[in-house]
Amino acid sequence: MKWLLKRVAAGVAALLVVVVAAGALLGMRFSGDKADWAAGNGGDAAWLSDRWLTGEAGAEERGALKARVEQGEIGELYVLAGEIDADGAVTGAGGSDGAAGFLEWAGQELPEVRVLAWLRHRAEGSSLVEDRFDEQARTELSSAAGAMADAGFAGVHLDVAPVSVNDPSYPGLLEQVGEEIGDDAVLSVQALPVELVPGLRVPYFAIDRGERYWSKGYLRRVAERADVVVVPGHGSGMPVGSMYGGYMVRQVEETAEALDTERTEDTAVRFGVPTYGDERWGPEAGSEDASTAVEAVRIGMTRAGMRDTDAGVALYLLDTASDEDWDAYVAGWASPSG
Repeated sequence: MKWLLKRVAAGVAALLVVVVAAGALLGMRFSGDKADWAAGNGGDAAWLSDRWLTGEAGAEERGALKARVEQGEIGELYVLAGEIDADGAVTGAGGSDGAAGFLEWAGQELPEVRVLAWLRHRAEGSSLVEDRFDEQARTELSSAAGAMADAGFAGVHLDVAPVSVNDPSYPGLLEQVGEEIGDDAVLSVQALPVELVPGLRVPYFAIDRGERYWSKGYLRRVAERADVVVVPGHGSGMPVGSMYGGYMVRQVEETAEALDTERTEDTAVRFGVPTYGDERWGPEAGSEDASTAVEAVRIGMTRAGMRDTDAGVALYLLDTASDEDWDAYVAGWASPSG
């Protein structure tokens, strides 16, 4: 019995050494130069909740939104227009009179900003054996996306999670959606985080049967069918700020490598910046904050040489961004001093 306990203790100690060493290496990535060009240039985005389409956000809030969008030089807004059901049907305010009113206001007050219909779906488990949406559901969802474009949105932001690596139905869904919304509309897709090392998604799936990461190859397949791909900056599970910073640096580097192909050279990329405070949008932020995220994105872009790419950040969500979050975004990204 003592022998067994010693072996177990030794195994646990060895695992802790590996974890600590990996954490230290990740934290070390969160350092280095930040080029002047690795900052805001008008190619940034922000999510907005559905309250802007339901009429809950009044004139005063619209004025404050306009001020922030202009100060932060935000060029895209993803406004929650509907939740996607398992059968592909979309329920929400995207086709309402309130949505029409908001789009009219945005067209007048923010004419250079693209307002996309954010369509959201959350599920459990893998979609590798069974498609996330079957053929009929994909047709239903594609039709709903087309209706959003017809309603006056500049396109759709498709946010479906989780989608398993090598799920063949999802790239097909993106092609259908693209056909429905038309060539002039924008198709933005929220990805899963990129695995930091090849195969990292496998042990995670084995532990909790969930999907947390995409491979670079699958990210590339998705990006080939989208105008914009958004890599999330929340839900990292990193226990301390330096590790979160290193995690975000690696997200930028791995994404840049994945999209360094002729077929994705016209695809824009946005990196998520966590500014939410409600469990409706994601897990408790923990070590994640806007200041660390934007600094890490700048370091990662500099290191990856992303100067001539359409790259930016996306605030998640602009509704819930505190003054501290906003100041961190402006000072660290939109108008950095160094």
